[in-house]
Amino acid sequence: MASPRVGNRTARVHVVSDVHGNVRGLARAGDGADALICLGDLILFLDYADHSRGIFPDLFGKENADRIVALRTARRFEEARAFGARLWAGVEEDRAAVLERAVRKQYAELFAAFPTPTYATYGNVDMPPLWREYAREGTTVLDGERVEIGGWTFGFVGGGLRTPMLPQALSSVRAGGTPTQALSSVRAGGTPIPYEIDDEEYAAKIEAVGEVDVLCAHIPPEVPELVYDTAARRFERGSRALLEAIRRTRPRYALFGHVHQPLVRRMRIGATECVNVGHFAGTGRPWVLEW
Repeated sequence: MASPRVGNRTARVHVVSDVHGNVRGLARAGDGADALICLGDLILFLDYADHSRGIFPDLFGKENADRIVALRTARRFEEARAFGARLWAGVEEDRAAVLERAVRKQYAELFAAFPTPTYATYGNVDMPPLWREYAREGTTVLDGERVEIGGWTFGFVGGGLRTPMLPQALSSVRAGGTPTQALSSVRAGGTPIPYEIDDEEYAAKIEAVGEVDVLCAHIPPEVPELVYDTAARRFERGSRALLEAIRRTRPRYALFGHVHQPLVRRMRIGATECVNVGHFAGTGRPWVLEW
């Protein structure tokens, strides 16, 4: 990576989100930058572009992955849950143990690929309890917190909001939980959503961040053009609290990911430039911010 900012030299930060197992790209993502920012979703459970990749097809095969994708794309979540349950019933080992082993393997490779310095926050399919084990020196994990980079203040808000894919009766898993608790929440199709939280908890983290130059989150503000996924043909969950904070505090930038193929990748909300930094798993290219 480049040296820290000196004098009046332009600062340069690379930003990635939705890494989903792209270790090779992640190892190069910080080249030429003063810092790398990662907005979460490191784990790859199932690649919607290539159904043979990810933890789910490794366990159950591509044909079953094809079926799960078809059900979820059609929003037939109850059928997907039932199908996933039937598949898991055939696994003799404890489901949480199987998933944790697979996630640990991916995290070991992904965290080793982070350059120094990296500032990272959780995505909705990440496991916060394991990040404490794998984050090395030079990787700073932030959630509801701020940091200064090159004279600008960056705020980080991790995780996602609850969706129909996760039964509402399940309690949220906080960053202070255990891996077993994180893997006890399973979405339609048998893949965990370890870090979906209540709207109130998410809003509290935004409030804790306060006024910043750059507001970094995994999910977008609740704007139709920013939350609609053109490939999945559905609206993903965005945050109204995030939208209100952008209007109220007027950061220079609001950066996020989560929606892999958004209808609109970039738009202004008042004084703030809102940017979906892209689906890094697919592109392998970071979004570049210079000032």
